[in-house]
Amino acid sequence: MKKRVILYLLVVIAILYGVQSCNYIHENFTDEEPIPDQISYNFDIRPILSDKCFACHGPDPNKREAGLRLDIEEDAFKALKESHGSHALVAGKPDLSEAFLRITTKDTALLMPPLNSNLKLNSREIKLIEKWIKQGAKYETHWSFVRPKKAKLPKVSDSKWTKNEIDYFVLNKMDQKGLEPNQIAEKEHLLKRLSLDLTGLPPSIDLMNKFLADNNPDAYEKLIDQLLKSPAYGEKMALQWLDVARYADSHGYQDDNYRSAWPWRDWVIHSFNKNLPYDQFITMQIAGDLIPNATKEQILATGFNRNHKITEEGGVVDEEYRVQYVIDRTNTFSKALIGVTMECAQCHDHKYDPFSQKEYFQLYAFFNNVKEVGLESDVGGPETYAKNPLIEISNEEVKSILKFINKQDTNKLIVSVMADRDTLRKTYTLKRGAYDAPDKEVFPGTPNSILAFDKNLPKNRLGLSKWLFDKRNPLTARVFVNQLWQEIFGRGLVKTAGDMGMQGELPSHPELLDWLAVDFMENGWDIKRLLKKMVSSATYQQSAVISKSKLESDPENIYLSRAPRYRIKAEFVRDLVLSSSGLLVKTIGGPSVKPYQPNGLWENATSGRGILRTYKQDHGTDLYRRGMYTFIKRTVPPPVMGIFDASNRDQCEVGRLKTNTPLQALIMMNDPTVLEAARVLASKLDSEKNQVEDKVIKAFRLIVCRKPTEKEVKLLSSYYNNQLSTFKKEQSRAEKILAVGEYPMPTKMNKTSVAAMMQVITALYNLEETITKS
Repeated sequence: MKKRVILYLLVVIAILYGVQSCNYIHENFTDEEPIPDQISYNFDIRPILSDKCFACHGPDPNKREAGLRLDIEEDAFKALKESHGSHALVAGKPDLSEAFLRITTKDTALLMPPLNSNLKLNSREIKLIEKWIKQGAKYETHWSFVRPKKAKLPKVSDSKWTKNEIDYFVLNKMDQKGLEPNQIAEKEHLLKRLSLDLTGLPPSIDLMNKFLADNNPDAYEKLIDQLLKSPAYGEKMALQWLDVARYADSHGYQDDNYRSAWPWRDWVIHSFNKNLPYDQFITMQIAGDLIPNATKEQILATGFNRNHKITEEGGVVDEEYRVQYVIDRTNTFSKALIGVTMECAQCHDHKYDPFSQKEYFQLYAFFNNVKEVGLESDVGGPETYAKNPLIEISNEEVKSILKFINKQDTNKLIVSVMADRDTLRKTYTLKRGAYDAPDKEVFPGTPNSILAFDKNLPKNRLGLSKWLFDKRNPLTARVFVNQLWQEIFGRGLVKTAGDMGMQGELPSHPELLDWLAVDFMENGWDIKRLLKKMVSSATYQQSAVISKSKLESDPENIYLSRAPRYRIKAEFVRDLVLSSSGLLVKTIGGPSVKPYQPNGLWENATSGRGILRTYKQDHGTDLYRRGMYTFIKRTVPPPVMGIFDASNRDQCEVGRLKTNTPLQALIMMNDPTVLEAARVLASKLDSEKNQVEDKVIKAFRLIVCRKPTEKEVKLLSSYYNNQLSTFKKEQSRAEKILAVGEYPMPTKMNKTSVAAMMQVITALYNLEETITKS
């Protein structure tokens, strides 16, 4: 008992010490940061006010205290209603500024933020506000609502290091932070990185050999162009867009029945491969049906708007769900395309950003005229696979105008798309966002703080698209550039890719983001060109080696003094395994497939109705399709994908989490697909007439994508011999290990040597380096 008490006290002391240490480190580290010579409202002051003050003194009138609004310059300088003769801010005079006096007072009854808010300004934040007031307390429009401009390339310490404009901005920031760039990555590492980034697949040994042997100055550029032309490029690019578009193969909610939306996915892959300019790519998805003399392809593209969840449950209120669908489209548009949290204004004026509830429903009005209902049909046959409005695609159209659709059977093919009503449906603000509480009528419009809607534009989705791609719109290009940067570098120039508003992170390289955004617009919204510029940069080509000093000074690699190093996406883990083993079926497009999955998952989470009530695994080549074609049932998403942080596609996602859990290792050691791939590759290698070391080297190159060191070859060969000795003694164990997966085994093979090599390959699949982009 006494020992237990002592142990308990030690734990408490440790916790208290840890908390005090953290507070000490936070306070002292924060205070050590230098105060800039010139204080910027956008980059120094607004973040403080947004975090600590705007909840009570910001845009939301229902939560505003003392009649004080600090987010608007004019209001912030007004005389205070509750303190006669006082002003919250007095330019140049902190000692007369009530706001400053309140954040520095020792009187807890007057202190701001109040104690019960659990918010507190640290000493550095107070010094920043004091200096800002002394310098005149000048306000600025939020950075992301200001039209981007191309800044001149900054001066750098080593212009010879730079390869294009990106590098000037990156190196300039490194110079400011006392950092130096890494050396260029070794060719094998660079090839693997580039191949994964542009195709989502590992490079073949043939490609490795050719690139290693090509010493011409333009070898790397030729490699980029080759990979951009690969059909796998469109699949790689499409995956991120499927997250954005919340694509799934079922409707969601309780019944969660089948949805035939995959032809839209085929169109997305096709669009990326033919390099459809971004403005056209989005316009077709937002308003393809409204384009004059719209083609079937343009109408199909609008399936983007119909990827949201749709109920088939009896007893629901029709209007409630119809409104929910419109809200989903509005929120997806806001997050995916203009990078703001408009959804926060559904029930009330936004508490942080300058968006009113009225403006939210003005945007909502663009999507409110669709010919749809909240509940349509019961769970059942093909008529429920798509909901009205819809299009039917004939076999003749697939053979002619829609050749990109991979349709193999003769079944009826229908897809939900967009089509507006003949008569305008009125739109109202909704009290507290409730579907049954309409208030004031509103008409289609956009937030004035971003860009007022041009009265000459049509007040429909086509007009909204024109507004989106107006070069005066400050957000559209920035948002996509940032999303693409996040895909390539693992972290956006704005970390919060779905929120460029006042609560979002500030850009790490604002001038670079704006330069790329303007350049993107000036060059016809060309996605491949933008991507090539990123991967051609010296910034991208750096080694990912992390020195101790860089890890301490910049642990998140915000300033890009090394290449990023992180695990590839769930779907690409599967692709790498299948590709390296030779199992991958490279067919593009078509219906989703159902690979191996633990028994009973669907059956234990179903209403018992519809064709998806039980999981019917596919067979043959369908077992070896790319990860992006794995069937996604929203209520029971693919378990292996989920463990590797894939989206369940319930809503728009512009970035995935990156976790590292023991479950991921468990998958790589036990998943049937991984084990089957190891078996298949092992049998191929075993049939080759060469030495064990040669087989090990080939397996290593196929899986890890580089040549192993002598030490690695020796270690793996020793492991092979050890396993071979074991299996010779236990033949039944070898047979048990090989009995995984449906891919047929060769009729003639040495089971003990194949099993031993399979163990080596399984070990290679479980290397952290294998599924890491570095």
